[in-house]
Amino acid sequence: MLVRIAANGAAACGADLTHVYLRDYPLPVFDEDLEAASGLPESGRKLKDLFLAHDGLLISSPEYNSSITAALKNMIDWVSRPSAGEAPLGCFAGKAAGIMAASPGALGGLRGLVHLRAILGNIQVIVLPDQVAVPRAHEAFDEQGNLRDAKLHGAVEAIGRRVADVVARLKG
Repeated sequence: MLVRIAANGAAACGADLTHVYLRDYPLPVFDEDLEAASGLPESGRKLKDLFLAHDGLLISSPEYNSSITAALKNMIDWVSRPSAGEAPLGCFAGKAAGIMAASPGALGGLRGLVHLRAILGNIQVIVLPDQVAVPRAHEAFDEQGNLRDAKLHGAVEAIGRRVADVVARLKG
């Protein structure tokens, strides 16, 4: 729901968006032996193509045990793998990202964002300093998927606008 709100902010700036839900791209647990034997799984290739075709990322993750989800980390591991003819980390290097989290806890996923920021930075993503962590996520959204707190809702939309603006500047 957070990405949808941020995407509205990016769309208001004219950004062309593709929504990705990781559950629609099932991947085995990353393993270099599996990769050597079978190559990049079909879902991984589809994701990689989407990442190659886009210049910005809006990423939201719940927080599980003080970190990002295993599914998100696994996707990053698969998509980051080099393919013939691609620049190293071509799916990530130089892309702008806005990050956000939601959690039922009081910190709203803040600890997971620290890990996500570190991972993305290490694979050469330009992670914007703006981020949003939504506490008490189970109470934070209305029936339409909007944040009940208008100020928080605006902050999430602003992340989308900021990513769109940074991408436009980077593209010249």
